[in-house]
Amino acid sequence: MTTKYLIWDLPLRIFHWVLVATIAAAWYTSDQDNGFIDYHLICGYVALGLITFRVLWGFLGTRHSQFKSFIPTPSKLISYVKKDKHMQDPAGHNPLGSLMVVFMLTIILLQAVSGLFMNDDIFTAGPYNGAIDKDIEAILVFIHRNSFDFILGAIALHIIAIISYKKFKNKSLVLPMITGKKSSDDVSEKDAIKHSKIILAIIIALAVAAFVYWLVVMNAPVAEEYYY
Repeated sequence: MTTKYLIWDLPLRIFHWVLVATIAAAWYTSDQDNGFIDYHLICGYVALGLITFRVLWGFLGTRHSQFKSFIPTPSKLISYVKKDKHMQDPAGHNPLGSLMVVFMLTIILLQAVSGLFMNDDIFTAGPYNGAIDKDIEAILVFIHRNSFDFILGAIALHIIAIISYKKFKNKSLVLPMITGKKSSDDVSEKDAIKHSKIILAIIIALAVAAFVYWLVVMNAPVAEEYYY
């Protein structure tokens, strides 16, 4: 009889799907012609909070969510790439998937932070626009306007990996990220986590929400207005 073991904790799963929705909403609201640019800013703040939460969860979360459990050394990465195709995958992220996780967290964080300094030259500006050296701000604006293409590329690779796993290994990567569980055909009892550390996740989430609010509302420089 096949047994299901809990591998992905609930906070990680919520983070994953809320981030998916946030990225989709940020893409849709980025077009200035649709009049949703203010919502685009909110999406950026949410993304910043989500990535901040995930970074903290990478140190304080459950076993398979922690960075130390999946970020590979070069030797482990090479061994995985050269491995026999019949070898069993790790219970959590495999080494290639781990690199994608690190890349996605980094590029989305960069996109969210750089958005704080944006200005559409018409009506809307990020809360820190004009607060730093113009040359540095120009670099951040350039990054924000171009890095989303890398996010889309990473998403495309992620989808290809999901399809490949299903087609060639007959394994679903989507269902475990919904239920949190993997079959005993793929993992063993020693790989299972006992609980999702939900109370700790709530405390971290509240702290992160307070931090983002402080950053974009309370600590943001007051823009000077001139009337003629």
